[in-house]
Amino acid sequence: MYDVIVVGGSFAGLSAAMQLARARQKVLVIDAGMPRNRFADEAHGFLGQDGRAPMAIMRDARCQLQRYSTVALLSGEAEAARTIGDGFAVELSGGSEHRAKRLILATGVADTLPPLEGMRERWGATVLHCPYCHGYEMRDLPLGVIAAHPLSAHQALLIPDWGPTTYFTQGQFEPEPPERDAFAARGITIERTPVVALLGDAPALDGVRLADGRFVAVGAVFTAPRTTPATPLAALLGCAHEEGPTGPYVKVDQWGATSIAGIWAAGDAATPLHNATLAAAAGVLAGIGAHQASVRANAA
Repeated sequence: MYDVIVVGGSFAGLSAAMQLARARQKVLVIDAGMPRNRFADEAHGFLGQDGRAPMAIMRDARCQLQRYSTVALLSGEAEAARTIGDGFAVELSGGSEHRAKRLILATGVADTLPPLEGMRERWGATVLHCPYCHGYEMRDLPLGVIAAHPLSAHQALLIPDWGPTTYFTQGQFEPEPPERDAFAARGITIERTPVVALLGDAPALDGVRLADGRFVAVGAVFTAPRTTPATPLAALLGCAHEEGPTGPYVKVDQWGATSIAGIWAAGDAATPLHNATLAAAAGVLAGIGAHQASVRANAA
């Protein structure tokens, strides 16, 4: 039996495993190899890693973890988990089962983009969700925000620092009067006719076509996809969830502890704020939290 199983091998999961490895815990990292950031060629705003491919960062992290004799890395999809007498059992899609005293769920989220022609093939390149992650690379281009939820107007207010901005309400998310005043101060154009298609040689973007046939030139668009947990593990284990602006996430305390004793969660699965640096930091906290829980249990 392992001390801790970490489900998820991206920034949060690997960061958690590193803390546990250094605490000489016996750790298994289960990774399905489908991180959310697999669509992005580069990671940005990540101290010391700016401009590197996310896969390269994770490859280096796995190599570093393999230097610790108490860590095992396993490629596979964790499709079920349950509580057992002395901890937890995680079942992989191939049928194998692995047990641990504690779990860290760093399983991430899945994105559901607005159902517009040409959007999926540009995701992570010229269709983006985080200006702090990708805005600088789009600087000085004409930019668009395709509204997808009530907080899209707040997102639009950020974007003019990277380029001239058009806010597409999609006929649903009209800015409130104070927001319209802020839009005017920031030079944001409001377009109320819905976008129906993204145009150009993907993944590049030349512009968008509106429902009335007009063309609006934009070099990139920001939007907020609907997010859902990438796996059902937290729900299967009974962990409480909260509803964020783009979808549900696992409810955790400041150390990543969930509502179920012995289970922690970290990264995009456990916060409405999705960012590589924040995911790595949450993984650190969850790893430390899981280790300190072990210390308390052994001292009791």
